[in-house]
Amino acid sequence: MNRRKTELPPPDAAALAAELHALSGKLKRKLREQASAGDLTPSQVAVLRHLHQDGPATVTALARTEGVRPQSMGATIAGLEALGLVKGSPDPSDGRQTILSLTPACRELIRSGRAARQDWLLRAIQTKLSAEEQAQLAFAMRLLNRLVDTA
Repeated sequence: MNRRKTELPPPDAAALAAELHALSGKLKRKLREQASAGDLTPSQVAVLRHLHQDGPATVTALARTEGVRPQSMGATIAGLEALGLVKGSPDPSDGRQTILSLTPACRELIRSGRAARQDWLLRAIQTKLSAEEQAQLAFAMRLLNRLVDTA
């Protein structure tokens, strides 16, 4: 008797998209829990992310990037300075401006947070997925990378 492999019906692409979107949100929240930024506001986190990724900037540049008034950004920066996460230094080309950058303490906070998230994810993969499931996840990662890398 010749047995054929049972073929599954093709999945609904719209349902897959909705499930992937929901899952990515849950994963993001779970990772955020692993290395909490403490009591930082979303605005403060956005400023720190910008300074970390793009380097030092002025209050005006940060305000423009975040779509807020410079006065509002000044309040956000003041809170970060009080926490010792951001420091200002005079702009060498325009002494009226202050260039803001991350402090060494903030860089360490970012590094340790990243390590905590990575460690949690590694432990979750090792303890919750079998070797076969880990191989399936590796394959799924290639597919997800194809989705993200194509416009």
